[in-house]
Amino acid sequence: MNAEAQRLIEVLPYDPNWPQEFEDAASQLKSIFQKLAIKIHHIGSTAVPHLASKPIIDILPEVSDIAKVDSLNEELATFGYQAMGEYGVPGRRYFRRLENEKHLVLLHCYQAGNSEIRRHLAFRDYLISHPDVANQYAQLKISLVRKFPNDSEAYLQGKQSWIQAEEKSALAWQFNDK
Repeated sequence: MNAEAQRLIEVLPYDPNWPQEFEDAASQLKSIFQKLAIKIHHIGSTAVPHLASKPIIDILPEVSDIAKVDSLNEELATFGYQAMGEYGVPGRRYFRRLENEKHLVLLHCYQAGNSEIRRHLAFRDYLISHPDVANQYAQLKISLVRKFPNDSEAYLQGKQSWIQAEEKSALAWQFNDK
């Protein structure tokens, strides 16, 4: 098990400050990304009101040219973001901002038109519109963190099949609803 997998996992009750934390980070990112960013989305559990979550703000900058994001690595580093490249997801640029080894913000940059954007936004919007499903997700995360408090790989694997099933529902719902 690597050091990343051994860090303590926290799933906390929803914090009403998370939207403001996103806004603060997004404002800073807009100045860095300037015209490259088409839109900056708040994704992940902290974007879903009342959903228990790891206290990490996930942000999806939707950009006009993914290759140009690499030219921002140094500037993003001055604000504490570590460039991680694609980090296992082709077409993505991933960054993390840590404080004392604790994750604060994760950036998932995609070029406009990438299907990952739609997947992330559909899942977020589905959870917002379906509080019963969001509650199931919260209960799953809480049970997994109790079972694997220091094993992020096991925690993530424990959520994977549930998320994949609900993402399919979310995409179908988005297609039918919009």
